[in-house]
Amino acid sequence: MRLQRIYVLLVLSLCAINPLVKAARTTPLVIDHTCTDITQIPEEAILQAKATLHIAYGHTSHGSQITTGMTGLVTFADAGGKGLQHSARIFAWNQGGSGGALDLHDYAMSGDVGYYPDWVNNTRAYLQSRGNEHVNVVMWSWCGQVDSKYANNALFSEYLTPMSQLELEYPSITFIYMTGHVDHADDSNNKAANQIIRDYCRANNKVLFDFADIESYDPDGTYYPFPHDSCDYYSSLNGSRIGNWATEWQNSHRVNVDWYNCSAAHSQPLNANQKAYAAWWLFASLAGWAGPAGSADLNGDGIVNALDLAILSQQWLMEIEVPETEKKGRR
Repeated sequence: MRLQRIYVLLVLSLCAINPLVKAARTTPLVIDHTCTDITQIPEEAILQAKATLHIAYGHTSHGSQITTGMTGLVTFADAGGKGLQHSARIFAWNQGGSGGALDLHDYAMSGDVGYYPDWVNNTRAYLQSRGNEHVNVVMWSWCGQVDSKYANNALFSEYLTPMSQLELEYPSITFIYMTGHVDHADDSNNKAANQIIRDYCRANNKVLFDFADIESYDPDGTYYPFPHDSCDYYSSLNGSRIGNWATEWQNSHRVNVDWYNCSAAHSQPLNANQKAYAAWWLFASLAGWAGPAGSADLNGDGIVNALDLAILSQQWLMEIEVPETEKKGRR
């Protein structure tokens, strides 16, 4: 038991010194519609993400929903949207991280993850270029190709396997897997492809940003089983269009209080809002945030770091150092 505790302390020590030390991940990290409550992320966790992450993001139009949503979030939060009361420009981001912003290089690699082998070659070229040695997170999103990759039996050979290979080649970098956007026009292939990605990530302890899952729920948690990337939703696989969950929610809530206007390629502002909230949940988690009910956050500051390690060490040492005579006296 003592050896096991010493091992755990060593692992926690490494993570406390640098939250991005790549010990073998023992559980998957899945960011989906349950990770879109921006009010749950404490300011300390946001600051920790900004202090430690250096992100390269490759995408085309659909993937821009994340970053345009993040851009709109800055002003929304500063104005107290959703009751947020953080420091000014807390959600700022730019390439290089100047002015205390999150370091996120948008369009770092050209194309999107649907263009194989280009996306793999572009990743290697970027990471091997002078000036990019500090990058510790790589994200790629899809456009509309995830359906055809599944239909052509190429999802593993042109996405999952190459991504895993990149993880082996660059062990200090966290690679973010993504599902493709929902596509009612090819519903069956789309759902099958995205489920394979989810299953693979969960089985192999990967980090997944579940783009499609976020598009399948409104902020109240209502599930839409037959959605489209525009946020239109349908009665069934071959059924008629019922409405648009995003515009309906927007129309029944207050702009600049409950949601904010922003660009959202192929979709609605609310969709980009939700993607931005989930992105910050992802970044905070990568930087050590244990989540709203994280048991490892022993001092309740929203971050798993050296302070929690100290508390845990003290608790364990107190147990170990109880004299044998005292133990007998307690019996």
